[in-house]
Parts: sequence; structure tokens; C-alpha cells
Amino acid sequence: MEVLYGVHPVEEALRAGKRRFDHVLVARERDDARLERLVALCRQAGVRVRQESREQLTLLARTAAHQGVVAMVRAQEFLAIEDLFTADPAAAKAGGNAGFGRLVLALDGVEDPQNLGALLRVADGAGVDGVVLTERRSAPLSPVAVKASAGAAEHLRIVRVVNLVRALEELKGRNLWIIGLDERGQTDYDRFDLTGDCVIVLGREGAGLHDLVRRTCDHLLRIPMAGGVSSLNVSAAGAVVLYEVFRQRRNAAHPLAGSASGARPASGAASNPKTQKGLGKQKGLGS
Repeated sequence: MEVLYGVHPVEEALRAGKRRFDHVLVARERDDARLERLVALCRQAGVRVRQESREQLTLLARTAAHQGVVAMVRAQEFLAIEDLFTADPAAAKAGGNAGFGRLVLALDGVEDPQNLGALLRVADGAGVDGVVLTERRSAPLSPVAVKASAGAAEHLRIVRVVNLVRALEELKGRNLWIIGLDERGQTDYDRFDLTGDCVIVLGREGAGLHDLVRRTCDHLLRIPMAGGVSSLNVSAAGAVVLYEVFRQRRNAAHPLAGSASGARPASGAASNPKTQKGLGKQKGLGS
């Protein structure tokens, strides 16, 4: 069993129905409508609820940021790459991603649990079908990360892999474009067609993508920067790009909401074909 804390994470875990709950503890000092709704949801799901002191909850959660709610749950089970294709997630998508290609987020060594949680929250909001994480040199899906995701981690398909390059090659074999975000990319992220089947690959804090991962990417995109800082924090960069994917798909589904013509280049093509040619394989990008 592991600890899950915070109102949103516990509530979303209950709603998602993927976790096995042993029991939920609530602070006896807290008495409000929000907590009452959570307790009612627990009872509806047949989960035991018990009151404890706030100090006891802090000891269990190892943080005072538990918001008066701590749950003891079975550890989340991770998927394998092939599990992402056992059903058609596109059929269940809502909003702008409905009817479009698969969208996978791959994280190359994101080590900060707050960044991981923020990215999972964005991934859920942008309609990502699955998230690929590495087992080593990356933040675990800890209670801190789940709390930072506001419970979004409970609704996502999450894959843990030993070798990210091998996983990306497998996704390539399933006809997904591998698109890395890198400040050395020569195409701006908003000038590339992101409506097809694709994997968005984000690198670790500070260092970015590993060399082998960068070379595995079919295309490298960049976020243009107007100020003195050369790049964004990985969670901010991920939000920018994933919501550009979401925007393009919404506009393609409803052309009148986008440009006057609503036309887009073919899937996997940049707006400027000369820029797109050989992107990610040019000298200086993959070395």
C-alpha cells in the first residue's frame, strides 16, 4: 500500500476507479462541505473512512500539505507500450482531439516531481492518450507528483519503460511521428502540423534531450524566445506545445474557429517543406 493525500488526488482516484482503497483518513479538525462531499463519495464506493488528528495525518503523509485527507491505496499499476493500443482511445476523446490521431507524451528523465505532476495535469487537459516515463533517472509517480497533478495522474494511461529509445522505436513502428522539443530545432512548434499520430518528447530539466533520444526523433521543434532567457521550464514548455496540439486539432475539426481557409499541410509536414526536409537528422542537431 502507498499513501495518497490531498482532496483532488483522493477524489480523482475514487472517480477513476483504478486504485484499490484500503481506507481514507480525514482530519477531525476540518469540517466543510468539500470534505463532506469527499466522505460521501468514499461511502458510495464502499471505502472505509476514519477521523484522525491533523498531526497524525501529517506524520502519515510526511507533509503538512495533505489538506486534511490521507488515503491508503494500492500502488498504481503501470502499462506496457502495447497496452496503449489495446483499445482506441481516440474514440473516447472529448473536445478538440476527438477523431484525430493518437497523442503520446514521452518524458526523457524529468526528475522534479512537481514538474512531473504539472506535466501530467497538462497532458490530461490536452487529451493525451498515454504518457511514457523512464524507470531510471526520472521522478517516480510519488504522492508529491500525484498531488501536483491535481489527481490527473489517476485518469492517464502511464507506461514505465527501461529504455526510452527502444520504446520510441516501437512507437515509430506503429506509425507515430516522434517529435522532440529542443532549443536547437529549426522549426517553430506552431508551424508544424500536429494533427496526426505523434509522440511529443520532452527532455530533462536544464540538459534537455539525451543525445540518443534526440537522434531517434523524426523532427525537432523549438519554442522561439523573445527575452534574454533561452528556454522555458520543462512543464511550461510542455504546456505550450501540448496545447498547440490541442488548438490545431480543434481548429481542424472546426475550421471557422481557426484561419479563414481552415487548410493545413499534410500530416507530419512543416509549414515550410524546405525547413522540414531532414529535420532532426541534420548536422549539429543529432550530435
